[in-house]
Amino acid sequence: MSMRMGHIIRRHREDAKISRRQLAEAVGVTVADLSWWESAGTRPEEDVLELVASSLGTTTTVLYLESGEIPPDVDSSRLADPKLTAQIAALLDGGRVAGRSGPSVARRKAPNKPVFKSELGQLYHADCVDLMRELPSRMVDCVFADPPFNLGKDYGSAVVDSLGDDEYLGWSRRWIDEAVRILKPGGALFLYNLPRWNIHLADYLARYLTFKHWVTVDIKFSLPIAGRLYPSHYSLLYFIKGEKPRVFHPPRLPLLTCRHCGGEIRDYGGYKDRMNPNGVNLTDVWTDIPPVRHRRYKNRSANELALKLMDRVLDIATDEGDVVFDPFGGGGATFAACEMKGRRWIGSELGDCQPIIERIKNLDQERQQLAQIRSQINVLFTDTALSLRNRNGHDTSRYRVNGNGGTESATSAASGRRSKQLGIFDHGAE
Repeated sequence: MSMRMGHIIRRHREDAKISRRQLAEAVGVTVADLSWWESAGTRPEEDVLELVASSLGTTTTVLYLESGEIPPDVDSSRLADPKLTAQIAALLDGGRVAGRSGPSVARRKAPNKPVFKSELGQLYHADCVDLMRELPSRMVDCVFADPPFNLGKDYGSAVVDSLGDDEYLGWSRRWIDEAVRILKPGGALFLYNLPRWNIHLADYLARYLTFKHWVTVDIKFSLPIAGRLYPSHYSLLYFIKGEKPRVFHPPRLPLLTCRHCGGEIRDYGGYKDRMNPNGVNLTDVWTDIPPVRHRRYKNRSANELALKLMDRVLDIATDEGDVVFDPFGGGGATFAACEMKGRRWIGSELGDCQPIIERIKNLDQERQQLAQIRSQINVLFTDTALSLRNRNGHDTSRYRVNGNGGTESATSAASGRRSKQLGIFDHGAE
């Protein structure tokens, strides 16, 4: 039976007759943090784990293997190789004695270089795990990940979308480890995936981050599926690093009204005059995110994210000038939204990067689309709804109605005007 990493650390520390205080001081963490790892079995971040292993006279590879986990740099499919199995056994036998001595097997790869740079961001044609391992810890304010769903789709020869369940989850844990490491305290991590996978990945994320929301994104494709309930939503996990988010200002939405007459879908009765003129609270069920189907808005043949989704995510968890990392560039929706909303960004994509580059170079049409999206937030009624209500005799006098702003929310704008240097993008730049 496998043991949790923190328990393995405690065993090594006790075998070496090192006190918690001594190890905490050597690593540069608090005794309380170390006690938590050892009691809960939690694995520290990768850079801290390396210091722990070095202080205990062993290696991170030994700690991973003794805790029943595959080290991040080991391909799980290779474990069927008997020669490798013998090497692992030898490593476990001598790991505590040998420590970090001995020749290095792996060659150091040349740093990745961006294939595209703008004033706000950089795009890398690279494996996301390799790229993140080159980035400093606690570097980004927000991570948004929309990985392949492992449905066997064709994303090009560089992307394999048909892994076994265990292999897919193991790969997911590897990139999650690095995403957690590069995230700043108070930063947000969003993971967009099928509920089938997110139910496992949420449990893994909860070991290192604080759960905030499981958002249900309602998207119907009206496809018949025999023998099961019709799946009509995606899962958007929202975790934060630490107890409180550094930024949290969700937009408010207009009242739901009939698209024919403008009448309220829900009767607010005697509370109409108490309604916030900026709209109603955003919930964790999003029914207003449209799938991207029209070729006018699509930038590739495969599925891609709606600009409306990315606008909302960035509103919730970032300010202007914040750094957003997207490990799976896809159609480039994250980067396009960042460009238009003044967020700095770093992204990677294994497939064809050219559609992303062309999209970022030609944002005029999407700026109009974004303006339309933003005209429908932070208001109690949209202009269209007000026009329909007036035409059909619905009384709006009891509501406190503001005019449409169509710009960043007041909270976002007030907190977001912070100047930041672009020196963070010196990494990997030519």
